Amino acid sequence: MTINKTRNNSELTLAVEGRLETTTAPELEAVVKNELEGVTSLVLDFSKLAYISSAGLRVLLTAQKIMNRQGSMKVTGANDIVAEIFEVTGFSDILTIE
Repeated sequence: MTINKTRNNSELTLAVEGRLETTTAPELEAVVKNELEGVTSLVLDFSKLAYISSAGLRVLLTAQKIMNRQGSMKVTGANDIVAEIFEVTGFSDILTIE
């Protein structure tokens, strides 16, 4: 998995590529916990994300909780597989998905 970070003032975009699963979720979790200081808008670009597991979903919940306190978060570019996982798990009701 690769995470490309782009910061524009108080907006942070994390472009995640590959598979977000048990072995890679801690890497995204570390970025979320360490990079959100002063961020009011978090964009998770999943256009190159192939798969997300429950471990990845847990990291999204953590990020959403943080951003609920300091701004907004949205997920963009989710493919059909990832979008279906969001739908089946109810995350499509929790997250802002574009």
